[in-house]
Amino acid sequence: MGWQCTGLRWPDVQGPPVLGWRRGGDVRVSALGYGTEFGFRAEGERGCIGARGNVCPVRAAVSGRSTGARCPECARLDRAHSVAADTIADDPRTYRVYLAWFGPGMVKVGITAEQREAARLREQGAVVFSWLGRGPLMACRRTEELLRSALGVPDRIPYARKRAVRGALPGAAERRAEVAELYGRAVALEGA
Repeated sequence: MGWQCTGLRWPDVQGPPVLGWRRGGDVRVSALGYGTEFGFRAEGERGCIGARGNVCPVRAAVSGRSTGARCPECARLDRAHSVAADTIADDPRTYRVYLAWFGPGMVKVGITAEQREAARLREQGAVVFSWLGRGPLMACRRTEELLRSALGVPDRIPYARKRAVRGALPGAAERRAEVAELYGRAVALEGA
C-alpha cells in the first residue's frame, strides 16, 4: 500500500502549508514552499481518508468523481464534530469572528478558533481579511449570524466562484476598500 494524501493544511501559524500523508499507522507531512510547483501521481482505487485524524474503519472506496475524500460514514462523523455544525456548544476555546474577501463582491463573515489564527482563512483562499471580535463559540456564532443578516453577506462562497476570479483580482487598494466599508458598517451596528 502506498502513501495516501490526507490533504493540505497549515499546521504552523507562520510556516508554509503542508500536505499530510498516511500509510497504515505512519503519518508524515511534506512542506510546500511558496511559489514552488509540485505534483504527485495517484494510482489504484481511491480510499477514504477517515475522520478526525482516524483511519476509515472499513477502508471504504471513494468514487473518483466525488469532490470529497471521505466515505459517507466518515463525512458524517467529521461533520458531527465540526464547529460549523453547532454540535459542540460547550467548546471552551476562544473563537474569532472575521470578514474575508475572495474577489469583487465576494465577502463572507465567519468564525474560527483563535488558536488557529489565520490558518482557516488561508485554507479558504481569502485574499484580504479583518478580525471583528472574539469570545466563546456560541457568542461568536450569534454574532456571525447577526452580521450575515445585517451586512447582507453569506457564510459560504463556492470554490468555483473563487477560482473563476483568482487570475484577475483588482489591486490592493480596491481589495481593502470593500472589506473596510463592511467593517465600518459592522462596528457601527447598534449593540455591537
